[in-house]
Amino acid sequence: MKTKFIFITGGVLSSLGKGLAAASIAALLKARGLKCTIQKLDPYINVDPGTMNPFQHGEVYVTEDGAETDLDLGHYERYIDVFMTQKNNFTSGSIYNRVIQKERRGDYLGGTVQVIPHITDEIKRAILSVVTDEDVALIEIGGTVGDIEGQPFLEAIRQMRGDLGKENCLYIHLTLVPYISAAGELKTKPTQHSVKELRSIGIQPDIILCRSERELDADIKAKIALFCNVDRDAVFSAVDVDSIYKVPLKFYHEGVDQKIAIMLRLPAKNADLAPWEQLVHRMEHPKAEITIGIVGKYVDLKEAYKSLHEALIHGGVANEVKVNLEYVNSEELDRSNVAKRLKNVDGVLVPGGFGARGIPGKIEAIRHARENKIPFFGICLGMQCACIEAARHVLSIDRADSEEFDNDTPDPIIYLMTEWFDFRSQCVEKRDKNSDLGGTMRLGSYPCVVAKDTKAFEAYGEESIHERHRHRYEFNQKYRADMEKHGYVFSGTSPNGELVEIVELKDHPWFLGCQFHPEFKSRPMRAHPLFREFIKAAFGFMKGRK
Repeated sequence: MKTKFIFITGGVLSSLGKGLAAASIAALLKARGLKCTIQKLDPYINVDPGTMNPFQHGEVYVTEDGAETDLDLGHYERYIDVFMTQKNNFTSGSIYNRVIQKERRGDYLGGTVQVIPHITDEIKRAILSVVTDEDVALIEIGGTVGDIEGQPFLEAIRQMRGDLGKENCLYIHLTLVPYISAAGELKTKPTQHSVKELRSIGIQPDIILCRSERELDADIKAKIALFCNVDRDAVFSAVDVDSIYKVPLKFYHEGVDQKIAIMLRLPAKNADLAPWEQLVHRMEHPKAEITIGIVGKYVDLKEAYKSLHEALIHGGVANEVKVNLEYVNSEELDRSNVAKRLKNVDGVLVPGGFGARGIPGKIEAIRHARENKIPFFGICLGMQCACIEAARHVLSIDRADSEEFDNDTPDPIIYLMTEWFDFRSQCVEKRDKNSDLGGTMRLGSYPCVVAKDTKAFEAYGEESIHERHRHRYEFNQKYRADMEKHGYVFSGTSPNGELVEIVELKDHPWFLGCQFHPEFKSRPMRAHPLFREFIKAAFGFMKGRK
């Protein structure tokens, strides 16, 4: 079967949930036995989101091959359980960069380089590059219809219907149908205007998904169909739900996948949604509840910890417990209030991040968890802070620090390694301290050897693993022996032992830090081993406390 393309656009305003809609539709098509992939096209000029502020952009999701991508790729991987790559996320910046490089090389033979056809052709090449042997490729266009920077993307997908043929191309438009409480009505005018804007550039949507607080009745759907020139049975409710994992089920009951199958002439199969139904059942019928304290500096913007949030939920599902998340601002935490702020938590998690802001509070939270035997999980920067805390308060090295925070520290527990052997490329990797920020990080999947008779091995059940990284600084092995004398166990390292990946603490219910980001590989039906065991330990701590 020739690959079918589904293009998903959004209107009225951002944050309507195009990424979740795309992921949910892909999950339904996969449940029908089809092989799917998803791609995100972002209109901003940044080459990738790697250097963007989390407050503006949210989480940077890292793929196996080391691409720094939009957080929606996390939804894609979690919903269809397929590894994304750098081909699954393109920005305006990356597209323009490609075209400019070609122009500099003389590929255009001195011709005038224009948005049409050069930019749009490059966008179409990017779209086609994501396909290998998939049955369906879903392409999400970031932003909203009317955004000036998004026009080349919309023009490119308009052209693709002519290139691919109508039977191989489908347009889905996600829009808002607000409920005005003063009038007691759902209003369709924003949707009408959004579709009108889309049609003005030559794209007629085939299906309209209506995001709303309330279900749309038949009359509202008929009105939208009439004014937007779509079939009556092609207007669907995308109503708010209390869990994002209910969206595929809601779309299925609305008949979204059935309509797509008819319009694209896909094989007539029923979707097997038993795994999704079981997932939702386990989430709605937990045996107990626990609270995890997330000590970070982006607590006012939960999107910065999106994959982390989901991985904790997955760990809860695996243990049949509901996980309540209590975000604690590390900038407001110190020795005088840490016990009070963390008194109700059953586990402490310190996530990744960059920069010195909020570090003292994170270190105090780790010290509190260590001294009071509260299950602790440190991820990336969280692991580094755990090592600094150990050096300061266990080894009594008062000025122990990271070179990231204090370049002149006499005791750099964490330092900028400039050279190491990369088992992926089988050669020495070098890091230039003066290079661009995006060129100094260890990114993507790296191998790790797990020591037996450790918490890490108990979780993974195997000695050889691969995990994804996104960091610049490494643990300084000069201090390893002293930490080992005080009960710290370096349970995960690179195959040659040069890079430390996992650190644990003996004589503690569960105290573990990892240099990598395990949250990127957690799945709703298959929780990551470390999150599963962390939640298990927190559940045990809660029962013991009660």
